[in-house]
Amino acid sequence: MAVKIIFLGPLRDMAGMDSTQVEAPLDWARLLKAVGEDIAAQLQEERVNIACGGRVLSDKTELQASDGDEVALLPPVSGG
Repeated sequence: MAVKIIFLGPLRDMAGMDSTQVEAPLDWARLLKAVGEDIAAQLQEERVNIACGGRVLSDKTELQASDGDEVALLPPVSGG
């Protein structure tokens, strides 16, 4: 089955798509491989967060997404 990865903000521009699906289960290492080198480098930045199932993870390296989960890649918020 599948996990949906949702790209937001500038990460969407980098990916060239809104979302993609990958085979479940999905952990941190598999996520980095699935999104490509440029986005993987961004995800490793402290300011980029990951949400799984609508909940922002306190430690994104502990990602454990199962079939039907949505994983959102959250770039830093800017503005005032």
